[in-house]
Amino acid sequence: MKKTFYSKSEKETEKIGYNLAKNLKKGDIILLYGDLGFGKTTFVKGVAKGLGIKTRIISPTFTIVKEHNGLYHLDLYRIESKSQIQSIGFSEILESPCIKLIEWPENIYGVTPSKRIDVKILLNNDNTRTINITKYE
Repeated sequence: MKKTFYSKSEKETEKIGYNLAKNLKKGDIILLYGDLGFGKTTFVKGVAKGLGIKTRIISPTFTIVKEHNGLYHLDLYRIESKSQIQSIGFSEILESPCIKLIEWPENIYGVTPSKRIDVKILLNNDNTRTINITKYE
């Protein structure tokens, strides 16, 4: 399954994440691709709202992993090696029944799960976003 959405604002990006949350199941893994400032964390905020999570969502750039009532939010921007990914308990997180949202999955170093949802956020010339969501089963 592949769907494409267009967003003109943070609020619209958040709503796309909110709507995706309605179709998520325990254990789902969402990989978020996009450059700095493209809206990955905004998308996560929408997913969290859609799941009924009321805690404040901020990017875990420095803590790397943040757990929010049944949702793991990972920001792997600062991960530089496979040993670092192992040191944060990545394998255990993947096996958790929690929903996982992973920013910068490029830094997973070869352990990308085959069953996942890829969210690719692209910045358009007019500062809008194209959001491609692909589900792999």
